[in-house]
Amino acid sequence: MVSRAVCGVYEIHPEQVEKARAALPEEAVLGKAALLLKALADPTRMRLLLALKAAEELCVCDLALLAGVSVSAVSHQLRLLRQARLVAFRREGKQVYYRLADEHVERLLEGALEHAEENT
Repeated sequence: MVSRAVCGVYEIHPEQVEKARAALPEEAVLGKAALLLKALADPTRMRLLLALKAAEELCVCDLALLAGVSVSAVSHQLRLLRQARLVAFRREGKQVYYRLADEHVERLLEGALEHAEENT
């Protein structure tokens, strides 16, 4: 049988509740953060981001080869990553090159992998 962490006694702790409430960001910020984490919650998107972290900049064709999916599938995933502000791009003629949006994304990826590799 699975043990559940449940309050044995219903009691409110007003100081702790108020401290937690004061620390919560605005709804718009919460929404953006949730979108960011949702974008990371897919192995293919994580693979794309980690490839960009390693290579610094790659085109859609390179990313498709690395991820083992079609160019159109990569384009769809990159659109989601752009919406979450995790990647940026530049055009060079007909080629489009992608890179991580900034150092925050790099640190986020490093933290996620470090946490995932921890022995529990």
